[in-house]
Amino acid sequence: MISQEIRKIAPEMDPLRLGTGWTEEELGRPQLLIESTFGESHPGSAHLLELSRAAKEGAALEGGRGALYFATDICDGMSQGHDGINYSLPSRDILCSLIEIHASATPFDGAVFLSSCDKSVPAHLMAAGRINVPCVVMPGGVMAAGPELLTLEEIGKYSAMFQRGEISREQLSFYQHNACPSCGACSFMGTACTMQAMAEALGLALPGTALLPAADMQGLAAAAREAGRQAVRLARLGLTPRQIVTKESFENAVLVHAALSGSTNALLHLPAVAREFGVELTGRDFDRLHRGALYLADIRPAGTWPAAYLHGAGGIPRVMEELRSVLHLGVLTVTGKTLGENLDELRENGYYERCARTLEGTGVRPQDVVRPAGRPLGRDGAIAVLFGNLAPDGCVVKHTAVPKEMHRALLRARPFDCEEDAIAAVLAHRVQPGDAVFIRYEGPRGSGMPEMFYTTEAIASDEALGRSIALITDGRFSGASKGPAVGHVSPEAAQGGPIALVEEGDLIELDIPARILRIAGIAGEKKSEEEVQAVLAERRARWTPKPPRCSRGVLSLYTKNACAPMQGGGMEPPADA
Repeated sequence: MISQEIRKIAPEMDPLRLGTGWTEEELGRPQLLIESTFGESHPGSAHLLELSRAAKEGAALEGGRGALYFATDICDGMSQGHDGINYSLPSRDILCSLIEIHASATPFDGAVFLSSCDKSVPAHLMAAGRINVPCVVMPGGVMAAGPELLTLEEIGKYSAMFQRGEISREQLSFYQHNACPSCGACSFMGTACTMQAMAEALGLALPGTALLPAADMQGLAAAAREAGRQAVRLARLGLTPRQIVTKESFENAVLVHAALSGSTNALLHLPAVAREFGVELTGRDFDRLHRGALYLADIRPAGTWPAAYLHGAGGIPRVMEELRSVLHLGVLTVTGKTLGENLDELRENGYYERCARTLEGTGVRPQDVVRPAGRPLGRDGAIAVLFGNLAPDGCVVKHTAVPKEMHRALLRARPFDCEEDAIAAVLAHRVQPGDAVFIRYEGPRGSGMPEMFYTTEAIASDEALGRSIALITDGRFSGASKGPAVGHVSPEAAQGGPIALVEEGDLIELDIPARILRIAGIAGEKKSEEEVQAVLAERRARWTPKPPRCSRGVLSLYTKNACAPMQGGGMEPPADA
């Protein structure tokens, strides 16, 4: 064990551990880093101290010794509407780097990672690959729904309705006061729930532990306790994450993502995670795997039910059971067994029956939440990756959230160089049916790649605009976003991508079935591809980069070094490093 080797060469280690409350006997045990995002920052992390302590108890029961470490995450919901959202994506990479520091400065034999939300779960998955010590990821569960199944992603819609005078302040206040009735990730298939699901689909979380009901803290604590025990077992075996996770594991995860109609932000996070495991995962991989893929989970925001109901349907194991014929069943998992062996065991031990009991009294059946493979909600996954002269390196759209009439459209360009100007135009009704609203200079190098959440909500909540315009950006979207939204346009505007060259009145062709996003005309007139390229060349010759928005601090560091949206938006060392 590496901890015992370090004790031999670091004589201060033992007295410092003893001063922290360790016993002499515990010094010789397998040592676990128990890393969580606990903090009073938001509901996804406020309950994690209790789960961290349960994981530590589990480690002790298995003959190990855990040490609690903390790196609190931020909440995208609290960061919306102001410059705080610019820090959201950079926080993922900073969290991962801090865990690298924790694990490297004081080497451990294994780890348990506890997190719930948008950037913390992918940060922990990235860290698992980077530090590569035996570990288990323990998701923090999902919050309950509010009255009449109210969930947080509806608040943006209600806020836009209030600003337009369609509902009263009292009505908005009621929704705000009841949308988050418990701890855990927000109860819709946004980025937080999506990434919890990805942790289990990759084989890094124990079967059935993603999206557990956080209102059942006893059940969550029991799962965390088992995660602590299993991490000690893995430490003794020396079974590391890179021995478990392969390209086939990522392909399984993408197929689960399709079945869940998961967040488009998975196209940022999974490639970044894959890079830490030495695996290349591209937008073309996502598009290939989503083509013909089964869409099974009738979960909000694309579907009917809150994410809290997914566990009752059998959770991620049920989804993977329905996908069994197309998954790589031979991949390893943190149980030390293969995915196929895990699924067989769950089917035999009454797991699905126990899950179904949590839906009793709701009037909802497991098959209402996760459709059988023979009766899917759709057969072409959830996302499409588009290419063309506007996005030579790709962009992403969640086609399950796009009205059918907008799957093929010819639109007029309305470019804006920041989200604030765009949303002001939408709310003032200066955006008309048939417009393509561009929000640019909001990519990783432009501003840190914030979410365009309020703009998408304002558009989706407007009956006329939600079915007649498109929003196109080098930024990203909330996992709660709905409607005709195309994001992650690469190269981004800050790097001189074609999106920076779009002018008012250009004709924009959106063709989701053909996977095309391109400028098809200039000043309202259709042009050939050669004519369009000639105009773009002239515009590029006149284009000058905008001054950096961030000149100091962590945002400056991130925006100078971040890679392209379709490459995961992760920090890379400078070219001359």
